[in-house]
Amino acid sequence: MKHNGGVLFRTISATEYEFKTTINENHLNAAGITHGGYLSALIDAGAGTAAHRAAGNAPCVTISLDLKFIGASKVGDEITGFTRILKKTNTLVFVFCELKCNNKIITSASGVWKILKIKSSPWSWWIILFFSSRV
Repeated sequence: MKHNGGVLFRTISATEYEFKTTINENHLNAAGITHGGYLSALIDAGAGTAAHRAAGNAPCVTISLDLKFIGASKVGDEITGFTRILKKTNTLVFVFCELKCNNKIITSASGVWKILKIKSSPWSWWIILFFSSRV
């Protein structure tokens, strides 16, 4: 997400994570508010990073992501994401996430991430490095 302005991410606990970014001009839609597609991508990146960390840094891919757009944000607003791991199995991570702006919820989401089991191969180190560097 660096090409979209960057996202700062931090671990609060083993099941809680936080991330934030600032809305730029290129994040806006024609109505002058933050585009829903950008908010979707932000949640996918933030919640996906939380799933990745909860899975012991194993690569994870999004299976489903259900979003509710509740409020709006504009240029210069700081958006903070709060992610909670609801459940982790051997193969799946279930996540809830909210985006807040000025202490008001603007988007909420729930999703499921698949934990990838990568078999050892000459490329395994590269794949793990690639996904780990995305956080």
